[in-house]
Amino acid sequence: MSEISIIDPKNEYNNWFNSPFYHKLYNNRDYSEARSFISKLVNYLNLKKNSTILDAACGKGRHAIQLEKLGYNVTGIDLSENSIHEAKKSENSNLKFLIHDISKPLNIKHDAVFNLFTSFGYSESKEKDLQILNSIKQNLKENGLGVIDFFNIINIKKNIVPTETINKEGIEFKISRKIEDNTVIKNISFVDNDILYSFKEKVNALTLEDFKDYFQKTNLELIKVFGDYNLKNYDPNSSDRLIMIFKNK
Repeated sequence: MSEISIIDPKNEYNNWFNSPFYHKLYNNRDYSEARSFISKLVNYLNLKKNSTILDAACGKGRHAIQLEKLGYNVTGIDLSENSIHEAKKSENSNLKFLIHDISKPLNIKHDAVFNLFTSFGYSESKEKDLQILNSIKQNLKENGLGVIDFFNIINIKKNIVPTETINKEGIEFKISRKIEDNTVIKNISFVDNDILYSFKEKVNALTLEDFKDYFQKTNLELIKVFGDYNLKNYDPNSSDRLIMIFKNK
């Protein structure tokens, strides 16, 4: 049996997220949940129709697609060529997708920038996190609104599942999870066509206080925190999510 691990350790993030196996493992992403969340979110933000929205780290576009259907002018960006290739099938005059690094500004100002479904903190460097936030800021108009949807690390620490096996499309994905050096680490291994693959996801274990520090350093104003996709108030001990609404001062 052959074995393939991360091809380029310096770019292990994109090797996994651009892999077709990533989409096989996560092919059950909930589009109905996305529709409901996006509807509630834009109602809360009171965004006018035809507002320009940047979906930063858009994946295959499930949130961007819903935003456009609600009457907004949306651009989705992601580093994954496979994800953008799929997302482009839904493009129209008000919905565009680009392969682009979210840490680099587009030099186009938007009314809102969304970063959803824990698409932040994948660099071990907090300087990189700040670079991404600064990029979001540069992509926002004055008083423009930003949204970061992250996991609630306090809840993750209490409920982490150390190991599990998931069968998808004839592949048995073996997954292990741990928190080490203030990083949530997920190892994914599986065999396909007699080849053993091994990938890794690593996300900074950021708390609300960490984000408050980030916002202060980038001169962004945190205005509201929600704890789930129904926009219930954030409770550090029980909330599943950490959904932060902020403004470009």
